[in-house]
Amino acid sequence: MENNETQGARFAMLYMELRQIAQRELQRSGDNGALSPTTILHEAYLRLQQRPGAALPAQGEFLAYASRVMRNLVIDMVRRRQAIKRGGGFEITSLPNSPPELSADAAELESLGSAIDTLSAHDPALAELVDLKFFCGFSFVEIANLRGVSERTIQRDWEKARILLRTAFEDLKT
Repeated sequence: MENNETQGARFAMLYMELRQIAQRELQRSGDNGALSPTTILHEAYLRLQQRPGAALPAQGEFLAYASRVMRNLVIDMVRRRQAIKRGGGFEITSLPNSPPELSADAAELESLGSAIDTLSAHDPALAELVDLKFFCGFSFVEIANLRGVSERTIQRDWEKARILLRTAFEDLKT
């Protein structure tokens, strides 16, 4: 079983890669500077240290879990930012002096998170694949190397995951 020191060492070794994942998550959410990638990364580290249960022996599992933690942190941040009691229903208007940024809808992010959680309950390996591909930004070749399988196997699993996610996402909307 991996202890906190070993997880801390793995976290330190993968720090730059995890920081890039955090940066992508913030860009994807349309964050306007409320949080930095470093803040998300350090908050994820604290949550990883508090993680009960079995250790994450493989690098791919560790990265997938860390990206899932960061995804949930970003969803929580968007949810808080848009909360009505904090004025999330009101928009302050001003003349834009820069190109518009993408803005994530909290409801859509929550639905996506729920769909991935549903997929995880059905097939944890496919949910991990989604985390590695979509949130970590790994290519099929990199994921295949992490898992020790062929690239074609990963492509087939990706297609299955997309179909199951689409179904879960549509079920959540209805």
